[in-house]
Amino acid sequence: MRPRIATVFAAAVLLGAAALASADEKGKGDKAAEAEPRCDGSTADMVECLAKATEPWDKRLNEAYQEALKDAQPEQREQLRKAQRLWVQYRDANCLYYALGGGTIARLDAASCAYEMTRKRAEELENGLGN
Repeated sequence: MRPRIATVFAAAVLLGAAALASADEKGKGDKAAEAEPRCDGSTADMVECLAKATEPWDKRLNEAYQEALKDAQPEQREQLRKAQRLWVQYRDANCLYYALGGGTIARLDAASCAYEMTRKRAEELENGLGN
């Protein structure tokens, strides 16, 4: 059975927190670990925390997208625009799927989905789409 995204996300947050604590002890902060949200409290608190944690990744995503457009070959630019528009539609539809799940956990699943997908796409674009 496929684990729920919230369970996987919680495990990732705990691992990220452990890595950050270890890095901080050595005086070296890991940029990726620092970006991991530490959300707890009620479901509403965690959803709000994830939404706030998604905001800087969304900004990075937009900046990386603009940079990728500038760096793309002329014949690639329109395709990148199409791909990004489709990616946004996919992210929104994919995360809505989780939001429509049962119980209050659905809201957390959807927020986790938006955070993870936005972070991964930002990193993909920042890394030059695999170049």
